[in-house]
Amino acid sequence: MNPGFPAPPALVPMTQVRCEVGALVTLGPAKHGERRYVPLGGGTVRGPELNGTLVEGGVDWQIQRSDGVLEIAAHYVIRSEDGALIEVQSDGLRHGPPEVMQRLARGESPGRDEYFFRTLMRFTTGAPQWLHLNKVLAIAVGQREARSVLLDVYRLC
Repeated sequence: MNPGFPAPPALVPMTQVRCEVGALVTLGPAKHGERRYVPLGGGTVRGPELNGTLVEGGVDWQIQRSDGVLEIAAHYVIRSEDGALIEVQSDGLRHGPPEVMQRLARGESPGRDEYFFRTLMRFTTGAPQWLHLNKVLAIAVGQREARSVLLDVYRLC
């Protein structure tokens, strides 16, 4: 611990999101890199703090930068088990050794420890029982699989 710095914030397991993903759509070169998106399908949300399903129709906007880093801006909705709708905005980065990124591009599923995939998540809802989520920042550790994305979500305390 460095003198003068308080203890770091804790990360508390919140939920695990498994999202079905559609085919990558590229818009071509843009000013900061290749602009593209991935349509998001259904999925599951399971964990100690939040359970439900993903509402189809979300989108994962991406910029593939020239330095090999993928900027991610996903926007989707969770329907909790009690029927509440919760908006999710997830901004992150994915990068790793070129050979690992090539494996991902071919549809393979490298281990999550072989590359960096992290997102910062924020939630918005008007459902009274879930209003506390409007005050939460969460960090997710991601893993890309052939037809899905798995996110282990931790609430930042």
